[in-house]
Amino acid sequence: MTADSFDVDTLTQSDIISFFTSPEAHRGQEVKRIDTHANIAFLVGNDAYKMKRDVKFPFLDYSTLEKRKTACEAEIKLNSQYAPQIYRSTLPITLERDGSLELAGHGAVVEWVVHMNRFNEHLGLDRVAEEKGISRELAVDLAKLMVDAHSRTTLREAQPWIDDLLNYTDQNLVAFQEFPQFFPGDQVLALDEAARKEHQHIEGMIRDRGELGLVRLNHGDAHLANIVMHDGKPLLFDAVEFDDAIATGDVLYDLAFLLLDLCERKEPEAANIVLNTYLQLARQPKHLEDLRVLRFYLMMRAAIRAKIGAAASLHQEGETRRKTEYQAQEYFKICQRALEPTPPVLCVVGGLSGTGKTTLAQGLAPLLGRMPGAVHLRTDVLRKEMLEIGEVETAGKETYTPEFSNKVYAELLHRAEVVLAAGHSVIIDGVYSKPTERDSVEQLAAKTGAEFQGIWLEADVETLINRVDARHGDASDADSEVVRMQQSYDLGEIHWVRLDSAKSKEAVLEQARRVTGLSQLQ
Repeated sequence: MTADSFDVDTLTQSDIISFFTSPEAHRGQEVKRIDTHANIAFLVGNDAYKMKRDVKFPFLDYSTLEKRKTACEAEIKLNSQYAPQIYRSTLPITLERDGSLELAGHGAVVEWVVHMNRFNEHLGLDRVAEEKGISRELAVDLAKLMVDAHSRTTLREAQPWIDDLLNYTDQNLVAFQEFPQFFPGDQVLALDEAARKEHQHIEGMIRDRGELGLVRLNHGDAHLANIVMHDGKPLLFDAVEFDDAIATGDVLYDLAFLLLDLCERKEPEAANIVLNTYLQLARQPKHLEDLRVLRFYLMMRAAIRAKIGAAASLHQEGETRRKTEYQAQEYFKICQRALEPTPPVLCVVGGLSGTGKTTLAQGLAPLLGRMPGAVHLRTDVLRKEMLEIGEVETAGKETYTPEFSNKVYAELLHRAEVVLAAGHSVIIDGVYSKPTERDSVEQLAAKTGAEFQGIWLEADVETLINRVDARHGDASDADSEVVRMQQSYDLGEIHWVRLDSAKSKEAVLEQARRVTGLSQLQ
Protein backbone atom coordinates (compact mmCIF):
# COMPACT_ATOMS: atom_id res chain seq x y z
CA MET A 1 0.00 0.00 0.00
CA THR A 2 1.22 3.53 -0.75
CA ALA A 3 0.58 6.86 0.86
CA ASP A 4 -1.11 8.12 -2.32
CA SER A 5 -4.88 8.41 -2.31
CA PHE A 6 -6.86 7.67 -5.47
CA ASP A 7 -10.43 8.09 -6.60
CA VAL A 8 -12.13 5.40 -8.68
CA ASP A 9 -13.43 7.95 -11.18
CA THR A 10 -10.04 9.52 -11.96
CA LEU A 11 -7.76 6.49 -11.47
CA THR A 12 -5.82 5.56 -14.62
CA GLN A 13 -3.77 2.52 -15.50
CA SER A 14 -0.69 4.78 -15.41
CA ASP A 15 -1.47 5.41 -11.72
CA ILE A 16 -1.74 1.68 -11.10
CA ILE A 17 1.52 0.99 -12.96
CA SER A 18 3.32 3.66 -10.95
CA PHE A 19 1.97 2.14 -7.75
CA PHE A 20 2.98 -1.38 -8.71
CA THR A 21 6.46 -0.24 -9.74
CA SER A 22 7.14 1.23 -6.29
CA PRO A 23 8.79 -0.75 -3.48
CA GLU A 24 5.95 0.37 -1.19
CA ALA A 25 3.58 -1.88 -3.14
CA HIS A 26 5.76 -4.89 -2.31
CA ARG A 27 6.67 -4.43 1.35
CA GLY A 28 9.75 -2.41 0.54
CA GLN A 29 11.26 -4.86 -1.93
CA GLU A 30 12.97 -3.47 -5.02
CA VAL A 31 11.09 -3.85 -8.30
CA LYS A 32 12.56 -4.52 -11.73
CA ARG A 33 10.21 -3.47 -14.51
CA ILE A 34 10.25 -4.88 -18.07
CA ASP A 35 8.04 -3.25 -20.72
CA THR A 36 6.74 -4.71 -23.98
CA HIS A 37 4.13 -3.42 -26.41
CA ALA A 38 1.34 -5.35 -24.68
CA ASN A 39 2.54 -6.25 -21.18
CA ILE A 40 4.55 -5.03 -18.25
CA ALA A 41 6.45 -7.49 -16.08
CA PHE A 42 7.35 -6.64 -12.48
CA LEU A 43 10.11 -8.74 -10.90
CA VAL A 44 10.02 -8.63 -7.10
CA GLY A 45 12.15 -10.95 -4.98
CA ASN A 46 11.05 -14.50 -5.75
CA ASP A 47 7.86 -13.32 -7.44
CA ALA A 48 6.98 -12.03 -10.88
CA TYR A 49 3.80 -10.26 -11.95
CA LYS A 50 2.56 -9.49 -15.44
CA MET A 51 0.06 -6.74 -16.18
CA LYS A 52 -1.77 -6.37 -19.48
CA ARG A 53 -1.52 -2.88 -20.96
CA ASP A 54 -4.72 -0.98 -21.72
CA VAL A 55 -4.14 -1.22 -25.48
CA LYS A 56 -5.91 -2.40 -28.60
CA PHE A 57 -4.16 -3.71 -31.72
CA PRO A 58 -5.57 -5.45 -34.81
CA PHE A 59 -4.40 -8.76 -33.32
CA LEU A 60 -4.97 -8.06 -29.61
CA ASP A 61 -7.54 -6.23 -27.45
CA TYR A 62 -6.80 -5.43 -23.79
CA SER A 63 -8.86 -2.23 -23.81
CA THR A 64 -11.21 -3.06 -20.93
CA LEU A 65 -10.69 -4.36 -17.41
CA GLU A 66 -12.87 -7.38 -18.13
CA LYS A 67 -10.83 -8.25 -21.24
CA ARG A 68 -7.59 -7.95 -19.27
CA LYS A 69 -9.00 -10.21 -16.56
CA THR A 70 -10.02 -12.77 -19.18
CA ALA A 71 -6.55 -12.59 -20.76
CA CYS A 72 -4.85 -13.11 -17.39
CA GLU A 73 -7.03 -16.12 -16.61
CA ALA A 74 -6.40 -17.54 -20.08
CA GLU A 75 -2.65 -17.10 -19.62
CA ILE A 76 -2.73 -19.06 -16.37
CA LYS A 77 -4.89 -21.83 -17.82
CA LEU A 78 -2.90 -22.17 -21.04
CA ASN A 79 0.57 -21.95 -19.58
CA SER A 80 -0.15 -24.30 -16.69
CA GLN A 81 -0.02 -27.16 -19.19
CA TYR A 82 3.52 -26.12 -20.14
CA ALA A 83 5.00 -24.62 -16.98
CA PRO A 84 3.00 -25.31 -13.81
CA GLN A 85 6.25 -24.71 -11.91
CA ILE A 86 6.13 -21.03 -12.93
CA TYR A 87 2.48 -19.98 -13.21
CA ARG A 88 0.55 -19.53 -9.97
CA SER A 89 -2.68 -17.54 -10.21
CA THR A 90 -4.50 -14.40 -11.32
CA LEU A 91 -4.55 -11.68 -8.66
CA PRO A 92 -6.51 -8.41 -8.45
CA ILE A 93 -5.20 -4.98 -7.64
CA THR A 94 -7.83 -3.29 -5.51
CA LEU A 95 -8.79 0.24 -4.54
CA GLU A 96 -9.46 0.36 -0.82
CA ARG A 97 -11.92 2.62 1.00
CA ASP A 98 -9.13 4.96 2.09
CA GLY A 99 -8.15 5.55 -1.54
CA SER A 100 -5.05 3.35 -1.42
CA LEU A 101 -4.14 0.58 -3.81
CA GLU A 102 -3.34 -2.95 -2.70
CA LEU A 103 -2.44 -6.26 -4.27
CA ALA A 104 -5.26 -8.72 -3.59
CA GLY A 105 -6.95 -6.40 -1.10
CA HIS A 106 -10.65 -6.25 -0.18
CA GLY A 107 -11.74 -3.20 -2.16
CA ALA A 108 -12.97 -2.70 -5.70
CA VAL A 109 -10.93 -4.45 -8.36
CA VAL A 110 -9.21 -1.93 -10.64
CA GLU A 111 -6.65 -4.17 -12.40
CA TRP A 112 -5.52 -7.76 -12.77
CA VAL A 113 -2.06 -9.35 -12.86
CA VAL A 114 -0.69 -12.81 -13.56
CA HIS A 115 1.28 -14.05 -10.55
CA MET A 116 4.33 -16.19 -11.34
CA ASN A 117 7.36 -17.65 -9.65
CA ARG A 118 10.37 -15.60 -10.69
CA PHE A 119 13.22 -17.40 -12.42
CA ASN A 120 16.82 -16.45 -13.05
CA GLU A 121 16.86 -14.35 -16.22
CA HIS A 122 20.23 -15.84 -17.17
CA LEU A 123 18.47 -19.22 -17.46
CA GLY A 124 16.31 -18.01 -20.33
CA LEU A 125 17.52 -19.82 -23.45
CA ASP A 126 18.04 -16.59 -25.35
CA ARG A 127 20.61 -15.69 -22.69
CA VAL A 128 22.00 -19.24 -22.59
CA ALA A 129 22.47 -19.16 -26.37
CA GLU A 130 24.21 -15.80 -26.14
CA GLU A 131 26.45 -16.64 -23.19
CA LYS A 132 27.18 -20.36 -23.63
CA GLY A 133 25.63 -21.61 -26.84
CA ILE A 134 23.19 -24.50 -27.22
CA SER A 135 24.83 -27.84 -26.51
CA ARG A 136 23.93 -31.10 -28.25
CA GLU A 137 22.33 -32.38 -25.05
CA LEU A 138 20.23 -29.25 -24.68
CA ALA A 139 19.16 -29.41 -28.34
CA VAL A 140 17.94 -32.98 -27.77
CA ASP A 141 16.01 -31.81 -24.71
CA LEU A 142 14.45 -29.00 -26.74
CA ALA A 143 13.15 -31.51 -29.27
CA LYS A 144 11.74 -33.65 -26.45
CA LEU A 145 10.11 -30.52 -25.02
CA MET A 146 8.35 -29.75 -28.31
CA VAL A 147 7.18 -33.34 -28.86
CA ASP A 148 5.72 -33.38 -25.35
CA ALA A 149 4.12 -29.94 -25.79
CA HIS A 150 2.42 -30.99 -29.01
CA SER A 151 1.09 -34.16 -27.41
CA ARG A 152 -0.78 -32.01 -24.87
CA THR A 153 -2.48 -29.61 -27.27
CA THR A 154 -6.00 -29.75 -28.67
CA LEU A 155 -7.05 -30.39 -32.27
CA ARG A 156 -8.17 -27.63 -34.62
CA GLU A 157 -9.60 -27.54 -38.13
CA ALA A 158 -7.06 -27.08 -40.88
CA GLN A 159 -8.99 -24.97 -43.40
CA PRO A 160 -9.33 -21.80 -41.30
CA TRP A 161 -5.60 -21.89 -40.66
CA ILE A 162 -4.84 -22.49 -44.35
CA ASP A 163 -6.86 -19.36 -45.08
CA ASP A 164 -5.02 -17.47 -42.34
CA LEU A 165 -1.69 -18.34 -43.94
CA LEU A 166 -2.83 -16.72 -47.18
CA ASN A 167 -4.00 -13.68 -45.24
CA TYR A 168 -0.59 -13.48 -43.56
CA THR A 169 0.97 -13.51 -47.02
CA ASP A 170 -1.19 -10.53 -48.00
CA GLN A 171 -0.17 -8.73 -44.80
CA ASN A 172 3.50 -9.45 -45.42
CA LEU A 173 3.35 -7.85 -48.86
CA VAL A 174 1.80 -4.66 -47.50
CA ALA A 175 4.22 -4.50 -44.56
CA PHE A 176 7.32 -5.07 -46.68
CA GLN A 177 6.27 -2.46 -49.21
CA GLU A 178 6.05 0.11 -46.41
CA PHE A 179 9.79 -0.19 -45.85
CA PRO A 180 11.55 -0.06 -49.24
CA GLN A 181 14.71 1.14 -47.49
CA PHE A 182 14.97 -2.32 -45.90
CA PHE A 183 13.17 -4.57 -48.39
CA PRO A 184 13.84 -3.81 -52.11
CA GLY A 185 10.60 -3.61 -54.07
CA ASP A 186 11.52 -6.10 -56.78
CA GLN A 187 12.64 -8.62 -54.19
CA VAL A 188 9.44 -8.14 -52.21
CA LEU A 189 7.33 -8.89 -55.29
CA ALA A 190 9.45 -11.94 -56.14
CA LEU A 191 9.09 -13.26 -52.59
CA ASP A 192 5.34 -12.65 -52.64
CA GLU A 193 4.98 -14.57 -55.91
CA ALA A 194 7.07 -17.47 -54.61
CA ALA A 195 5.11 -17.54 -51.34
CA ARG A 196 1.75 -17.71 -53.08
CA LYS A 197 2.91 -20.49 -55.39
CA GLU A 198 4.24 -22.45 -52.44
CA HIS A 199 1.05 -21.93 -50.45
CA GLN A 200 -0.95 -23.27 -53.37
CA HIS A 201 1.36 -26.29 -53.64
CA ILE A 202 1.17 -27.27 -49.97
CA GLU A 203 -2.48 -26.43 -49.31
CA GLY A 204 -3.59 -30.01 -49.90
CA MET A 205 -0.77 -31.36 -47.74
CA ILE A 206 -1.83 -29.16 -44.83
CA ARG A 207 -5.45 -30.20 -45.22
CA ASP A 208 -4.40 -33.86 -45.06
CA ARG A 209 -2.23 -33.12 -42.05
CA GLY A 210 -5.24 -31.59 -40.36
CA GLU A 211 -7.18 -34.80 -40.95
CA LEU A 212 -4.40 -36.64 -39.11
CA GLY A 213 -4.58 -34.29 -36.12
CA LEU A 214 -1.41 -32.35 -36.90
CA VAL A 215 -3.08 -28.92 -36.87
CA ARG A 216 -3.52 -27.97 -33.24
CA LEU A 217 -3.86 -25.15 -30.72
CA ASN A 218 -0.15 -24.83 -29.94
CA HIS A 219 2.09 -22.69 -27.77
CA GLY A 220 2.33 -20.29 -30.69
CA ASP A 221 5.44 -18.42 -29.62
CA ALA A 222 8.04 -21.12 -28.98
CA HIS A 223 11.28 -19.21 -29.50
CA LEU A 224 14.29 -19.20 -27.19
CA ALA A 225 13.23 -16.16 -25.14
CA ASN A 226 10.10 -18.09 -24.10
CA ILE A 227 12.00 -21.15 -22.87
CA VAL A 228 13.79 -21.28 -19.52
CA MET A 229 15.98 -23.85 -17.83
CA HIS A 230 14.26 -25.31 -14.76
CA ASP A 231 15.82 -28.12 -12.72
CA GLY A 232 18.26 -28.69 -15.58
CA LYS A 233 15.61 -29.06 -18.29
CA PRO A 234 14.05 -26.55 -20.71
CA LEU A 235 10.55 -25.34 -19.92
CA LEU A 236 8.13 -23.47 -22.21
CA PHE A 237 6.31 -20.42 -20.90
CA ASP A 238 4.45 -17.32 -22.16
CA ALA A 239 2.25 -19.06 -24.71
CA VAL A 240 -0.06 -16.99 -26.92
CA GLU A 241 -3.23 -16.51 -24.88
CA PHE A 242 -4.82 -13.49 -26.55
CA ASP A 243 -5.88 -15.12 -29.84
CA ASP A 244 -6.42 -18.82 -30.50
CA ALA A 245 -6.16 -18.18 -34.25
CA ILE A 246 -2.57 -16.97 -33.86
CA ALA A 247 -1.65 -19.98 -31.69
CA THR A 248 -3.34 -22.45 -34.03
CA GLY A 249 -1.28 -24.16 -36.69
CA ASP A 250 0.55 -27.20 -37.93
CA VAL A 251 2.82 -28.62 -35.25
CA LEU A 252 5.74 -28.18 -37.67
CA TYR A 253 4.83 -24.48 -37.91
CA ASP A 254 5.08 -24.29 -34.13
CA LEU A 255 8.45 -26.05 -34.29
CA ALA A 256 9.59 -23.74 -37.11
CA PHE A 257 9.81 -20.74 -34.79
CA LEU A 258 12.37 -22.53 -32.63
CA LEU A 259 14.30 -23.75 -35.68
CA LEU A 260 14.34 -20.24 -37.13
CA ASP A 261 15.54 -18.73 -33.87
CA LEU A 262 18.40 -21.20 -33.63
CA CYS A 263 19.45 -20.62 -37.24
CA GLU A 264 19.28 -16.83 -36.89
CA ARG A 265 21.41 -17.03 -33.73
CA LYS A 266 24.08 -18.98 -35.65
CA GLU A 267 23.25 -22.30 -34.00
CA PRO A 268 22.74 -24.45 -37.14
CA GLU A 269 23.98 -27.63 -35.47
CA ALA A 270 21.44 -27.23 -32.66
CA ALA A 271 18.67 -26.50 -35.15
CA ASN A 272 19.50 -29.65 -37.10
CA ILE A 273 19.58 -31.75 -33.95
CA VAL A 274 16.21 -30.37 -32.84
CA LEU A 275 14.65 -31.20 -36.22
CA ASN A 276 16.07 -34.72 -36.40
CA THR A 277 15.33 -35.60 -32.79
CA TYR A 278 11.78 -34.25 -33.14
CA LEU A 279 11.18 -36.34 -36.27
CA GLN A 280 12.61 -39.41 -34.58
CA LEU A 281 10.61 -39.06 -31.35
CA ALA A 282 7.34 -38.04 -33.00
CA ARG A 283 7.39 -41.20 -35.12
CA GLN A 284 4.95 -39.64 -37.56
CA PRO A 285 5.58 -40.84 -41.14
CA LYS A 286 3.58 -37.87 -42.45
CA HIS A 287 6.25 -35.48 -41.17
CA LEU A 288 8.83 -37.04 -43.48
CA GLU A 289 6.43 -37.15 -46.40
CA ASP A 290 5.45 -33.50 -45.96
CA LEU A 291 8.79 -31.94 -45.10
CA ARG A 292 8.29 -29.52 -47.96
CA VAL A 293 5.86 -27.55 -45.78
CA LEU A 294 8.72 -26.66 -43.46
CA ARG A 295 10.32 -24.22 -45.88
CA PHE A 296 7.07 -22.23 -46.19
CA TYR A 297 6.68 -22.26 -42.41
CA LEU A 298 10.23 -21.00 -41.90
CA MET A 299 9.65 -18.27 -44.47
CA MET A 300 6.46 -17.18 -42.72
CA ARG A 301 8.08 -17.10 -39.28
CA ALA A 302 11.00 -15.07 -40.65
CA ALA A 303 8.61 -12.68 -42.43
CA ILE A 304 6.79 -11.95 -39.19
CA ARG A 305 10.09 -11.20 -37.47
CA ALA A 306 11.25 -9.02 -40.38
CA LYS A 307 8.18 -6.81 -40.51
CA ILE A 308 7.93 -6.48 -36.72
CA GLY A 309 11.59 -5.46 -36.61
CA ALA A 310 11.14 -2.86 -39.33
CA ALA A 311 8.15 -1.33 -37.55
CA ALA A 312 9.88 -1.38 -34.16
CA SER A 313 12.93 0.44 -35.51
CA LEU A 314 10.82 3.57 -36.07
CA HIS A 315 10.55 4.00 -32.31
CA GLN A 316 14.23 3.36 -31.58
CA GLU A 317 17.43 5.36 -31.77
CA GLY A 318 21.17 4.91 -32.08
CA GLU A 319 22.77 1.49 -31.89
CA THR A 320 19.53 -0.20 -30.84
CA ARG A 321 17.83 1.05 -33.99
CA ARG A 322 20.71 0.02 -36.23
CA LYS A 323 20.71 -3.47 -34.72
CA THR A 324 16.96 -3.85 -35.22
CA GLU A 325 17.17 -2.66 -38.83
CA TYR A 326 19.99 -5.11 -39.53
CA GLN A 327 18.03 -8.00 -38.01
CA ALA A 328 14.93 -7.11 -40.03
CA GLN A 329 16.95 -7.26 -43.24
CA GLU A 330 18.58 -10.53 -42.19
CA TYR A 331 15.17 -12.09 -41.55
CA PHE A 332 14.07 -10.96 -45.00
CA LYS A 333 17.10 -12.74 -46.48
CA ILE A 334 16.08 -15.88 -44.59
CA CYS A 335 12.61 -15.57 -46.17
CA GLN A 336 14.20 -15.55 -49.60
CA ARG A 337 16.60 -18.38 -48.83
CA ALA A 338 13.81 -20.57 -47.43
CA LEU A 339 11.91 -20.54 -50.74
CA GLU A 340 14.88 -20.73 -53.09
CA PRO A 341 14.95 -23.87 -55.26
CA THR A 342 17.53 -26.10 -53.58
CA PRO A 343 18.21 -29.52 -55.16
CA PRO A 344 18.28 -32.25 -52.50
CA VAL A 345 21.45 -34.10 -51.64
CA LEU A 346 21.82 -37.73 -50.59
CA CYS A 347 24.98 -38.20 -48.56
CA VAL A 348 25.91 -41.63 -47.18
CA VAL A 349 28.64 -42.20 -44.61
CA GLY A 350 29.76 -45.82 -44.51
CA GLY A 351 32.44 -47.72 -42.62
CA LEU A 352 32.94 -50.51 -40.15
CA SER A 353 31.94 -50.16 -36.51
CA GLY A 354 33.90 -47.53 -34.59
CA THR A 355 34.98 -45.48 -37.59
CA GLY A 356 32.96 -42.45 -36.42
CA LYS A 357 30.16 -42.53 -38.98
CA THR A 358 27.52 -40.95 -36.74
CA THR A 359 29.86 -38.22 -35.51
CA LEU A 360 30.74 -37.23 -39.07
CA ALA A 361 27.13 -37.43 -40.25
CA GLN A 362 26.03 -35.15 -37.42
CA GLY A 363 28.74 -32.69 -38.37
CA LEU A 364 27.78 -32.66 -42.05
CA ALA A 365 24.00 -32.67 -41.67
CA PRO A 366 23.60 -28.91 -40.96
CA LEU A 367 25.54 -28.12 -44.16
CA LEU A 368 23.35 -30.13 -46.49
CA GLY A 369 20.56 -28.64 -48.55
CA ARG A 370 17.94 -26.25 -47.26
CA MET A 371 17.66 -24.86 -43.76
CA PRO A 372 18.06 -26.37 -41.17
CA GLY A 373 20.01 -29.12 -42.92
CA ALA A 374 19.57 -32.78 -43.80
CA VAL A 375 17.40 -35.41 -42.22
CA HIS A 376 19.79 -37.84 -40.54
CA LEU A 377 18.88 -41.52 -40.87
CA ARG A 378 20.91 -44.06 -38.92
CA THR A 379 20.74 -47.84 -39.23
CA ASP A 380 21.41 -48.41 -35.51
CA VAL A 381 18.52 -46.16 -34.47
CA LEU A 382 16.13 -47.55 -37.08
CA ARG A 383 16.92 -51.11 -36.00
CA LYS A 384 15.84 -50.33 -32.42
CA GLU A 385 12.70 -48.57 -33.64
CA MET A 386 11.74 -51.58 -35.77
CA LEU A 387 12.33 -53.84 -32.76
CA GLU A 388 10.18 -51.49 -30.66
CA ILE A 389 12.83 -51.10 -27.98
CA GLY A 390 14.59 -48.06 -26.55
CA GLU A 391 17.38 -46.50 -28.56
CA VAL A 392 20.08 -47.42 -26.03
CA GLU A 393 18.64 -50.82 -25.15
CA THR A 394 20.70 -53.76 -26.36
CA ALA A 395 19.14 -55.75 -29.17
CA GLY A 396 19.49 -59.51 -28.98
CA LYS A 397 22.17 -61.05 -31.16
CA GLU A 398 19.45 -63.06 -32.89
CA THR A 399 18.23 -59.80 -34.47
CA TYR A 400 21.58 -59.24 -36.21
CA THR A 401 20.76 -61.64 -39.03
CA PRO A 402 21.16 -60.97 -42.74
CA GLU A 403 17.39 -61.15 -43.11
CA PHE A 404 16.65 -58.51 -40.47
CA SER A 405 19.52 -56.30 -41.60
CA ASN A 406 18.07 -56.39 -45.12
CA LYS A 407 14.77 -55.15 -43.69
CA VAL A 408 16.55 -52.31 -41.88
CA TYR A 409 18.37 -51.19 -45.03
CA ALA A 410 15.16 -51.48 -47.08
CA GLU A 411 13.24 -49.30 -44.63
CA LEU A 412 16.12 -46.83 -44.58
CA LEU A 413 15.96 -46.57 -48.37
CA HIS A 414 12.20 -46.06 -48.23
CA ARG A 415 12.43 -43.22 -45.72
CA ALA A 416 15.26 -41.60 -47.62
CA GLU A 417 13.21 -41.70 -50.80
CA VAL A 418 10.22 -40.11 -49.05
CA VAL A 419 12.34 -37.25 -47.71
CA LEU A 420 14.13 -36.68 -51.03
CA ALA A 421 10.77 -36.65 -52.84
CA ALA A 422 9.76 -33.83 -50.48
CA GLY A 423 12.77 -31.87 -51.74
CA HIS A 424 14.74 -32.23 -48.52
CA SER A 425 18.29 -33.56 -48.21
CA VAL A 426 19.21 -36.79 -46.42
CA ILE A 427 22.35 -38.06 -44.74
CA ILE A 428 22.58 -41.75 -43.86
CA ASP A 429 25.12 -43.50 -41.70
CA GLY A 430 25.49 -47.26 -41.64
CA VAL A 431 28.12 -49.92 -42.18
CA TYR A 432 27.31 -50.43 -45.88
CA SER A 433 29.88 -53.21 -46.13
CA LYS A 434 28.20 -54.87 -49.13
CA PRO A 435 28.62 -53.51 -52.67
CA THR A 436 24.91 -54.14 -53.26
CA GLU A 437 24.02 -51.90 -50.30
CA ARG A 438 26.23 -49.13 -51.60
CA ASP A 439 24.81 -49.53 -55.09
CA SER A 440 21.27 -49.21 -53.73
CA VAL A 441 21.79 -45.70 -52.33
CA GLU A 442 23.52 -44.51 -55.49
CA GLN A 443 20.59 -45.84 -57.51
CA LEU A 444 18.18 -44.02 -55.19
CA ALA A 445 19.99 -40.74 -55.80
CA ALA A 446 19.75 -41.25 -59.54
CA LYS A 447 16.06 -42.16 -59.28
CA THR A 448 15.15 -39.06 -57.26
CA GLY A 449 17.49 -36.65 -59.05
CA ALA A 450 19.44 -35.96 -55.87
CA GLU A 451 23.13 -35.16 -55.84
CA PHE A 452 25.03 -38.10 -54.36
CA GLN A 453 27.96 -37.95 -51.95
CA GLY A 454 29.46 -41.23 -50.70
CA ILE A 455 32.05 -41.20 -47.90
CA TRP A 456 33.85 -44.29 -46.60
CA LEU A 457 35.59 -44.07 -43.22
CA GLU A 458 38.40 -46.39 -42.16
CA ALA A 459 40.82 -46.67 -39.25
CA ASP A 460 43.16 -49.22 -37.68
CA VAL A 461 41.65 -52.02 -35.59
CA GLU A 462 43.08 -50.74 -32.29
CA THR A 463 41.39 -47.36 -32.79
CA LEU A 464 38.09 -49.03 -33.63
CA ILE A 465 38.18 -51.27 -30.56
CA ASN A 466 39.06 -48.38 -28.26
CA ARG A 467 36.15 -46.37 -29.61
CA VAL A 468 33.47 -49.03 -29.28
CA ASP A 469 34.70 -49.93 -25.79
CA ALA A 470 34.39 -46.27 -24.76
CA ARG A 471 30.78 -45.92 -25.90
CA HIS A 472 28.04 -45.24 -23.38
CA GLY A 473 24.38 -44.58 -24.04
CA ASP A 474 24.64 -45.09 -27.79
CA ALA A 475 22.29 -46.84 -30.19
CA SER A 476 25.07 -49.04 -31.57
CA ASP A 477 25.47 -52.49 -30.02
CA ALA A 478 28.85 -53.13 -31.65
CA ASP A 479 31.66 -54.24 -29.31
CA SER A 480 35.25 -55.35 -29.75
CA GLU A 481 34.11 -58.82 -30.81
CA VAL A 482 32.05 -57.31 -33.62
CA VAL A 483 34.98 -55.12 -34.70
CA ARG A 484 37.31 -58.11 -34.96
CA MET A 485 34.70 -60.12 -36.84
CA GLN A 486 34.18 -57.32 -39.35
CA GLN A 487 37.85 -57.38 -40.32
CA SER A 488 37.11 -60.53 -42.32
CA TYR A 489 34.44 -58.83 -44.46
CA ASP A 490 34.92 -58.86 -48.21
CA LEU A 491 34.10 -55.20 -48.87
CA GLY A 492 34.54 -55.37 -52.61
CA GLU A 493 35.58 -52.32 -54.57
CA ILE A 494 34.78 -49.04 -52.85
CA HIS A 495 34.27 -46.04 -55.15
CA TRP A 496 33.29 -43.55 -52.44
CA VAL A 497 35.64 -40.91 -51.02
CA ARG A 498 37.85 -42.70 -48.49
CA LEU A 499 38.92 -40.89 -45.33
CA ASP A 500 41.23 -41.85 -42.49
CA SER A 501 38.99 -41.48 -39.44
CA ALA A 502 41.71 -42.22 -36.88
CA LYS A 503 42.25 -38.44 -36.74
CA SER A 504 40.28 -36.11 -34.49
CA LYS A 505 36.61 -35.63 -35.31
CA GLU A 506 37.30 -31.98 -36.17
CA ALA A 507 40.01 -32.98 -38.64
CA VAL A 508 37.83 -35.66 -40.24
CA LEU A 509 34.92 -33.24 -40.59
CA GLU A 510 37.10 -30.59 -42.16
CA GLN A 511 38.58 -33.11 -44.57
CA ALA A 512 35.11 -34.37 -45.51
CA ARG A 513 33.87 -30.84 -46.11
CA ARG A 514 36.86 -30.04 -48.27
CA VAL A 515 36.93 -33.11 -50.47
CA THR A 516 33.17 -33.20 -51.06
CA GLY A 517 32.51 -29.47 -51.23
CA LEU A 518 29.71 -29.81 -48.68
CA SER A 519 30.75 -26.59 -46.95
CA GLN A 520 29.42 -24.75 -50.00
CA LEU A 521 25.96 -26.27 -49.93
CA GLN A 522 24.38 -24.18 -47.18
